[in-house]
Amino acid sequence: MPEARLSAAQLARLAAAARDPAPLALLRAADAAAREAMGHGLCTAMRFDAAAMTVRRIHSSDPVAYPVGGAKPKRDTDWGRQVLLEARVFVGEGEAAIRAHFADHALIAALGLRSIVNIPVVLRGECRGTLNFLWPEAAVRPEWVALAGLLGLVAASDWA
Repeated sequence: MPEARLSAAQLARLAAAARDPAPLALLRAADAAAREAMGHGLCTAMRFDAAAMTVRRIHSSDPVAYPVGGAKPKRDTDWGRQVLLEARVFVGEGEAAIRAHFADHALIAALGLRSIVNIPVVLRGECRGTLNFLWPEAAVRPEWVALAGLLGLVAASDWA
């Protein structure tokens, strides 16, 4: 199991991505660093449309299962209130938690994923979207939550 910390080389790649003018360069670098440090099975990033109360995928480490552009309605959901409106991290551990909060729970289970962390990406006090990591393990390690939150901050400018 990876140690859930960033190496000097990973930090250098993140710094290089910050100078890269390509769209979503920081987000792709954060996904790569997270995969090395936490061993997640899936990383997605969603842009939040507050008026429609929907999220739309802007990044996916598995574009076949979760293509960029896919949207999910989140109006009147506990998850939407917690993550999008209150900007609080969501940690879902085990298949029951995923089933209770995600309409696509069958696909998540089919991919062998059993836990999730959703990081609200907040710029100037406004939630712009989420950075999401999923694992095959049923329990999320506290250091994964901390590192996921840090990477959400690092990549936040990609939601500007």
